[in-house]
Amino acid sequence: MTMLNPEKQLELIKRGTVEIIREEELVDKLKESYSTGKPLIIKQGFDPTAPDLHIGHMVSINKLKTFQDLGHRVVFLIGDFTGMIGDPSGRTATRRAMTREQVVENAETYKKQVFKVLDPEKTVIDFNSRWCSPMKFEDVLSLTSRYTVARILERDDFSKRYTEGRPISILEFMYPLVQGYDSVALKADVELGGTDQKFNLLVGRDLQREYGQAPQVVITMPLLIGTDGVDKMSKSLGNYIAIEDPADEIFGKTMSIPDSLIFDYFKLATDVDEAELAEIKKNLSSDKINPMILKKRLAWKLVEFYHDSDRADKAKANFEKQFSKREVPDDVPVLAVEFDENNQAWLPKVICDSGVASSSSAAIRLIKQGGVKINNETINDKDHKISGDDEVIIKIGKKNYFRIEKKN
Repeated sequence: MTMLNPEKQLELIKRGTVEIIREEELVDKLKESYSTGKPLIIKQGFDPTAPDLHIGHMVSINKLKTFQDLGHRVVFLIGDFTGMIGDPSGRTATRRAMTREQVVENAETYKKQVFKVLDPEKTVIDFNSRWCSPMKFEDVLSLTSRYTVARILERDDFSKRYTEGRPISILEFMYPLVQGYDSVALKADVELGGTDQKFNLLVGRDLQREYGQAPQVVITMPLLIGTDGVDKMSKSLGNYIAIEDPADEIFGKTMSIPDSLIFDYFKLATDVDEAELAEIKKNLSSDKINPMILKKRLAWKLVEFYHDSDRADKAKANFEKQFSKREVPDDVPVLAVEFDENNQAWLPKVICDSGVASSSSAAIRLIKQGGVKINNETINDKDHKISGDDEVIIKIGKKNYFRIEKKN
């Protein structure tokens, strides 16, 4: 495979990233790789603390795939050793360590799941127990001598816990050191991780210098917000879409996300190109298209990505069939609505036209109280506009259904 020139590689690598530390170093590494034909070593570590990978994990795994497609060497590192420590990132209390048996069991599921995205023939699966388990006590002491307590306490979660008098075990202090040492053992050129991993990734840079290696470039990726629209996607919070979920489940969970997340999910969790992303953003900001249509497109893309197009088609049909039967009466009265020159109708006016509300202010109160649904999706925005191009069934209050049609 012929490598793309460094400028084009950088353009593809930068898409969707939060930060590259340091970009000029990455450019130098890409130029050297391009001139010598020697691929860069790209590393990301995963602690197997739960059996399932979800689409939040896939944000950075998709970036690994970008590097892989560019001809670089991807190391999917399973932290079977660090998993027994437990990553304290973002923790407000000491995390319970996992048993060796739990870690090994979860690690096996990771190996299978990651190949839904990465090419198995081009992916190195490694375990950090390979170099951590043989370390002698003097090796551990040597590692700890290369970093200071003051530097460790620069980390936000440690600093807060220390200031508030909450316990921090020495074992937790070891976590970023061991993760950083992984980069030394692998001689990593680039390490990827979520924004919550930035401190640990930077420790890797520092330790590589201490061991006489060129420091790795750190690339942080955004954290995908979960289906609840509030917290980052997490199994423990139940707001996740697992990549091994059945097709119908992936489709249904995606349809449950708030409209505000549609663009981020397209950008971070799918492979749509820049032109389509720009069109999606334009449609969302202009209100020219019902967000449910875009959400169905998103759900279809995710099912197609983790299953195939046939199952995506079936999941879409199953959802629409289930939706059409859910609550909606057989004989829904038609409500003729006048649309403006942009082919849109203001939702409060539509509610007034239905006769359910006597004024715009009453209609707005209904909307704010969650009493209005369009195609079974609750609408809370008083400025929402209905497009004349969409097939719309509106539910106002508990019993009032209307099928919207254009007024002649």
